[in-house]
Amino acid sequence: MSRIGSRINSVRTAKGITQKQLAKMVGVAEKFIIEVESGKKVLSDDLIKRVSKALGEEISEMMLPISDVVPEKQEKSSKTPAKLPQPEVQKVWNDAFESVLKAVPVYDYSIDKVLHTKQLPVVSNKIDGYAKDKVLYLEIQDNDMIGFRIVKGDLAFAYLTGEVENNAVCLVEINGNRVVRQLKKLDSDKIMLLSNNGKMMTETVQLRSMKILARLVRLEVKL
Repeated sequence: MSRIGSRINSVRTAKGITQKQLAKMVGVAEKFIIEVESGKKVLSDDLIKRVSKALGEEISEMMLPISDVVPEKQEKSSKTPAKLPQPEVQKVWNDAFESVLKAVPVYDYSIDKVLHTKQLPVVSNKIDGYAKDKVLYLEIQDNDMIGFRIVKGDLAFAYLTGEVENNAVCLVEINGNRVVRQLKKLDSDKIMLLSNNGKMMTETVQLRSMKILARLVRLEVKL
């Protein structure tokens, strides 16, 4: 158990707060609190502040007892401290950063090979209010939606979904082709697809003949 983890466990137990309750107060998963207390995860400065606020008591290393910060006996300092294998150290740091930042993949319309990634903050295990394992960026592949101010090379933040949402701009698959279109629900089985490459174009399709892959949420314009 790490010094910080031990301190959190001690204060939490003394105040009668369960790990699940603390996790909810801080906005993380219960598993994360368990792993922090056991020393498997490292807290960022921001999370230390949030845990301190939730517990109503400072838990930073500056506030730990002297006996927890330095060896009690001089002879202990001559011993080589145990070190985690390098891959384990990296895993600890990766897990810690994963709880506050996530490398969101950037794809083309195939959603196959990752082109690159963008770091986005994770809040309450979500990114911009969406499940962090469902979000992605799409690199716009053409100018079919230029009339909607969506042009080739722009990056669109999106989330994976198969649901039909009226007026939503989505990545859809039709007859083996993947395109970005605005959806208009006509009835329970018909969808109108809108595009605009300098001129408004519409296409009416049966819902069963198309597949909705992702909904575009916001656009990052390429300058």
